[in-house]
Amino acid sequence: MLYKNAHIFTPRSGFILGSFIVEGDRFTDVTAGIIAGEGIDLEGAYVIPGLIDVHTHGNSGADFSDGIFEDDLKMGRFFAANGITSFAPASMTLPYDVLSKAFAAGRKLADERPADCARLAGINMEGPFFSEKKKGAQNGAYLKNPDFEAFQKLYDGCGGLIRIVDLAPELPGSVEFTEKASELCTVSVAHTDATYEEASAVFSAGASHATHLFNAMPAIHHRKPGVIGAASENDGVVAELICDGLHVHPSSVRMAFKLFPGRICLISDSLRCTGMPAGRYPFGGQEIELKNGECRLPDGTIAGSVATLYQCMLNAIEFGIPKDVAIRAATLTPAAEIGRAKDLGSIEAGKYADFVICDENLQRKEVYIGGIKI
Repeated sequence: MLYKNAHIFTPRSGFILGSFIVEGDRFTDVTAGIIAGEGIDLEGAYVIPGLIDVHTHGNSGADFSDGIFEDDLKMGRFFAANGITSFAPASMTLPYDVLSKAFAAGRKLADERPADCARLAGINMEGPFFSEKKKGAQNGAYLKNPDFEAFQKLYDGCGGLIRIVDLAPELPGSVEFTEKASELCTVSVAHTDATYEEASAVFSAGASHATHLFNAMPAIHHRKPGVIGAASENDGVVAELICDGLHVHPSSVRMAFKLFPGRICLISDSLRCTGMPAGRYPFGGQEIELKNGECRLPDGTIAGSVATLYQCMLNAIEFGIPKDVAIRAATLTPAAEIGRAKDLGSIEAGKYADFVICDENLQRKEVYIGGIKI
């Protein structure tokens, strides 16, 4: 199918007025100008790649960590309807047998995805290798030190679908774990009270990602730069950022994009209460309350968000981030972080035809996954 007369987002040139062809489930030609032939005239609409959320726990009352295939389907359908065409759901700090069940359900969805569901393109193993001091909303009862053998068993059990594994650098064995795990997937620094030196050691060992920057880590101090300082000066490190307007102040959003030029990965960190009414919901063996758009534990600790990645991208633009920078941070950058940049994250020949047709303000009109309209 030929689509013509559209402003198409490209990772190198921003928006170009052009045309593209979809054959089967892939883009086969993307070019400036008009491709001759019968096709769909998009009448100057804007087309961006489908968004990719590499850190989300759930939505619609469903949580990935529950390990229920039907709930994962529900999550994927919600994402697809909201312009998120691929996702790598994040687990919680839970016992290994619970994680194994969740990962098995994720593998099933990755293998059996129906056409109206977002792609499950990987798994983000968020926990249990975290600091007690910075556990945030994670369940402290299940915290553990890094254990590569346990990780390897989980990794093999889901066919290598784990694409990000998180840890706190100050824990015993973190450097050794990172050296081994980074050969298999992206290693991320998360829920940590690490010093600059401790964080630098795991980045040198192969860690290349920082989970929800500013949250669950020490703040920047001019004599104690900590994780943020160590990550920002390492050009190989990409930092996640929650742009829901609550977790990170707009000024800090702008700061983050300057500290990590071209290296910000927008995420939602959305919870099962996303798209749901106010009330109380289970969360990793605990309970959270959604009230006035905020999710918190009973002690007031902020949990994840109720924003979609698409809304986070729009928020980033509203906060002053250039449109092309924000789009890339929600598409090609997350694709690269889960090792899927060869087939996801941009509108280029050979990649999956996952795209969103929208207006000049990026308000969605239509969503396509594998060339099929949702």
